Amino acid sequence: MNKQALSDITCEKQRPMFGVVEVDESLFGAKRVKGKRGRGAYGKTPVFGIFERDGQVYTEIVPDCKKVTLQGIIRGKVVLPSIINSNGCRGYNGLVDLGYGHYRVDHSKNEFARKGVHINGIEGFWGMAKVRMTKFKGLHTNTFHLHLKETEWRYNNRNIDRYKLLLSYLRNNTIS
Repeated sequence: MNKQALSDITCEKQRPMFGVVEVDESLFGAKRVKGKRGRGAYGKTPVFGIFERDGQVYTEIVPDCKKVTLQGIIRGKVVLPSIINSNGCRGYNGLVDLGYGHYRVDHSKNEFARKGVHINGIEGFWGMAKVRMTKFKGLHTNTFHLHLKETEWRYNNRNIDRYKLLLSYLRNNTIS
């Protein structure tokens, strides 16, 4: 398959996201046996996700969950003046200054939804992705991003016949 065909079926050609958008970060990797918990856990890969309500999801492996990293991705993928829902992560501080509407849920205070403010959509995607990837009983770090993008593609095309979609791509793009 040529590069153009690959770029046509990848998730990288998504349109910008708008409206009510949920953002969240998640850690992927083996179960913790001993050692540090949370964001600093050894062997975990941090992944950032953006979920457009009633729309699509975008994921990206990130080096860290710092403000500069997360907001750089948000600015590149979410159109102003969208509404962003997030958790209490400090990486989202300052989104209002960038021109976004920003609402938080505080999981540390057992708050998971408040009058339409929640991040249940992206958290549902994380759950689906982790269940799907667990079936492989371990993924090599060099191929993890491919599995993540495949899961994203499957989710974004969940309402159409993916088999027919792939056949259409293969018919229109010769393998070389």
